[in-house]
Amino acid sequence: MAVGVAIKDDGKQYNGKVTMFVLLSCMVAASGGIIFGYDVGVSGGVTSMEPFLKKFFPGVYTKEKEDTKTSNYCKFDSQLLTSFTSSLYIAGLIASFFASLVTSNFGRRPSILIGGLSYMVGAALGGASYNIYMLIIGRLLLGVGLGFTNQSVPLYLSEMAPSKYRGAFNVGFQICVSIGYNTATLLNYNTVKIKGGYGWRISLAMAGVPALVLAFGALFLPETPNSLIQLSDDHVKAKKLLQKIRGTNDVQEEFNDILEASNAAKAIKHPFKNLMQRKYRPQLVMSVLIPFFQQITGINVISFYAPLLFLTIGSGESASLMSATVTGIVGSTFTLITVLLVDKLGRKPLFIIGGIQMLISQMLIGGIMAGVLGDQGGMSKGYALAVLILICVYISGFGLSWGPLGWVVTSEIFPLEVRSAGQSIVVAVSLSFTFIIAQVFLSMLCHLKAGIFFFFGAWVVIMTLFVYFLLPETKGIPIEQMDKIWGEHFFWKRFVDSRDDVKVGDA
Repeated sequence: MAVGVAIKDDGKQYNGKVTMFVLLSCMVAASGGIIFGYDVGVSGGVTSMEPFLKKFFPGVYTKEKEDTKTSNYCKFDSQLLTSFTSSLYIAGLIASFFASLVTSNFGRRPSILIGGLSYMVGAALGGASYNIYMLIIGRLLLGVGLGFTNQSVPLYLSEMAPSKYRGAFNVGFQICVSIGYNTATLLNYNTVKIKGGYGWRISLAMAGVPALVLAFGALFLPETPNSLIQLSDDHVKAKKLLQKIRGTNDVQEEFNDILEASNAAKAIKHPFKNLMQRKYRPQLVMSVLIPFFQQITGINVISFYAPLLFLTIGSGESASLMSATVTGIVGSTFTLITVLLVDKLGRKPLFIIGGIQMLISQMLIGGIMAGVLGDQGGMSKGYALAVLILICVYISGFGLSWGPLGWVVTSEIFPLEVRSAGQSIVVAVSLSFTFIIAQVFLSMLCHLKAGIFFFFGAWVVIMTLFVYFLLPETKGIPIEQMDKIWGEHFFWKRFVDSRDDVKVGDA
């Protein structure tokens, strides 16, 4: 029997429906995920392209092509190469805290706009790079864009979406991440064939297209009612916007809850300091551990370095890029399935199902690579196909669980008074560990070899147990009533006040 809590809504489902206005607004905002996914896909692809390696990382190219003594797992072990990938994430980490100030003091929309513009400039620099310094500067600007969009977009979606469908709306961010990733891998597959060796420039520069769409779309986005009330005293304007978003004039109950949350938020002058208070301990723990667990699933082994991984097991350059494309399409398909299930089954069941799926596939991949690949030599097509299928199984599990739900849960659990600060911590932790794993993965692959899959598999066990025991179900709870879920949880109730309208039960 699962340990957890079941929350009774007590009729606290607000009036309204899914209007075309809110649907279009959220689609534009969610497109911020495209630039995130595109970067993850394009980075792994271009670092497997020979012209790119020759120009910026000649030592890696030589080791891959000419060194027959180096272990299969160590051919791409270059700190300069990993710095290219990971520099973006350290920039995003720093930018996320500035984004919090902009989001709190000026609104969600300005942060989205800044993110899109910064990403456009970074993409242009990357495509035009003629030395490693220009390439890294472009990556840093991409990181600033990523920090701003990852901080503001999930908040925007959570505040705009009807509570009954908030999970599905927020999964839209991960769907856009998948769209970006798939677009990048397909583009890499085609640009690598361009004669003249400039295909990598097209791949890097095309990141500016989704960024342009996001920045242009942000000019027409409405601010969220929660943010409008928090930033001004024009309650009439905020209420009219809420009525337009919900498609009904009867929004008084939701408006009152937003107003109450806003009054509490205005009373707090230092949200980061207040987030350290004991009553916010559950949210603080989730804001650190959920993004940490999301990165330690091992998804970066697949996403950043999928083409390099397939080169390691013996696939050719073009075949490795196509394999990465196949895995991306599988992930997108299962993320779409999550949209249908997240507000019906709930968050916890999907976390657990996905965790079990990822664990089994990782153990089998590690076993095959340990028993078949070895330090030198290759892998037969049959075994390579088996690894590809198992990676698809792994990615489908991630697409059902930690991929989308890591952003869904963290964007909906914070009270308004610390929401922007909390989301900044989520983004900062996510980007910190993305940076760390991106920086050390190739060295880990070299030293742990096939054991790297067992390493990440052990973490999947830990995070699945964490969700099972310590994450309450958030399905269907209005965002401004979310504090109720902690009050009667068997563990978290010691940190927060109990609420009479929460009922203990089985999750």
